[in-house]
Amino acid sequence: MPFIKVQTNQKVKKEEELLKKLSAEMAEQLGKPESYIMTALEAELKMTFGGSTEKTAFIEVKSIGLKQSMTEELSQFICEFMEKELEIEQDRIYIEFADAPGAMWGWDGGTF
Repeated sequence: MPFIKVQTNQKVKKEEELLKKLSAEMAEQLGKPESYIMTALEAELKMTFGGSTEKTAFIEVKSIGLKQSMTEELSQFICEFMEKELEIEQDRIYIEFADAPGAMWGWDGGTF
């Protein structure tokens, strides 16, 4: 049920490795089984941040039961992860958090 989407303007050399690592670490951060985590990556997009085309990223985190009290810690973790893995400065990353009601999240022919 958690979905993490990374959009960046830079080339990512080991895309699958990055997605798998992000999946495992976000499962731990969110306290959810990794078997429900979905990650996606869109690299080499045309993007600007603050009028500059330097390295940047936009990350979406959607999950059932995502609490506002979790977002500060998640933001810190995600920014540190992106800085370490993709060398994107933390002040060039935006993150959108969204809590999804179970009835609005479909899976396996039903909803949660």
